[in-house]
Amino acid sequence: MIRKAEFRDLDDVTKIYENIILHEQEAIKYTAFQANVYPTRATAEKAFNENFLYIYEQDGEVCACVIINETQPNEYKTIDWKYKSSSKEVIVIHLLCVRPDKSNLGLGKKMVAFSIEEGKRRKCNAIRLDTGSQNIPARQLYEKMGFTVAGTNNMAIGGLIQHNNHLFYEMKLTD
Repeated sequence: MIRKAEFRDLDDVTKIYENIILHEQEAIKYTAFQANVYPTRATAEKAFNENFLYIYEQDGEVCACVIINETQPNEYKTIDWKYKSSSKEVIVIHLLCVRPDKSNLGLGKKMVAFSIEEGKRRKCNAIRLDTGSQNIPARQLYEKMGFTVAGTNNMAIGGLIQHNNHLFYEMKLTD
């Protein structure tokens, strides 16, 4: 079940962030996340306090999380978006994370589908997101779900971690 996060979920969301960072130290590094830099509990708390944090819960366990809002980082201004829309007409997916031990179960797809439906519910014209070019699983998911690359540029992930060759995706939500 996907729902808005509650205060009690913040520890679990933080643990997801930490587990991804630990997992990537032992396996392939797909993200640019850094321990104690980004993402952190403060990241989750800020999204929770702004009412933008959603979680996927299964059998009482938080298995995935995402931040959905209208906030487009400054780097989005450098992209020549195909679907021109005002900031209020765009919904943005941030920090979609799935617990490493729950990967390959379709949870990312469910979270993206939920985000798309949330954008439609809010009557947005487009949905946007960004990811690193090295994040092959995320790129495959987004492209499989109909997102197209609108551009590439460097980006300060979370405003903190400089990343080169970042990809910016979008999808039209209205006919």
